[in-house]
Amino acid sequence: MKFKIDENLPVEVAILLIKKGHNATTVYQENLNGAPDSDISIVCQREKRTLVTLDTDFADIHSYPPQDFPGLIILRLKRQDKLHVLSILNRLIMLLQYEPLDRHLWIVDEKRVRIRGGEKFTG
Repeated sequence: MKFKIDENLPVEVAILLIKKGHNATTVYQENLNGAPDSDISIVCQREKRTLVTLDTDFADIHSYPPQDFPGLIILRLKRQDKLHVLSILNRLIMLLQYEPLDRHLWIVDEKRVRIRGGEKFTG
């Protein structure tokens, strides 16, 4: 799978995904740090990459309909330190083989993953 790691996450998130056999790049690698969310979303769509972010704006299905993306993973974590984020992501990686990501929005917290998508939003 292909991932784009947002600037609000440590680069180690990309490293972890790569070590697990995925293709991951960061917003920094493409000089997109500080870019508007809309620009980042366009790049993710063009490159067919799932965005991994702490930015809850991407959870707005009116602005970012899940069916228009190869995947959106929004981390809503109480603690956002590097070790905690990597721990949560390590558990999340196991779900990738069981749950749909393409055209879906995953909202992840410490206890659960809520998955929304697949359907066309009409209202």
